Amino acid sequence: MKVAFKMKLKPGFRDEYKKRHDEIWPELSTLLRASGVSDYTIFLDEETDNLFAVQQNSGLGSQALGDNELVKKWWNYMADIMETNPDNSPKSIALKTVFHLD
Repeated sequence: MKVAFKMKLKPGFRDEYKKRHDEIWPELSTLLRASGVSDYTIFLDEETDNLFAVQQNSGLGSQALGDNELVKKWWNYMADIMETNPDNSPKSIALKTVFHLD
């Protein structure tokens, strides 16, 4: 199943967000893949600092990893540069598919 969601960067952190993802922790990549996440892409709307993510899930997917200690560590690492919930998880809004072309 393909899922899409949006998140929000704090102003002035575009380069830092990209840098942190360019250096994503190998153990986090391994965890995502083991959870069935593949073809995961995050786009940035530079006019609004909105992030738009799309991922293919063949298992639980990243949205089901909120209790994982490694994921919580990543959330804490990212909390200073993006809008978050009280537990430091990114504020994330699921997006509805309205068109698809194979």
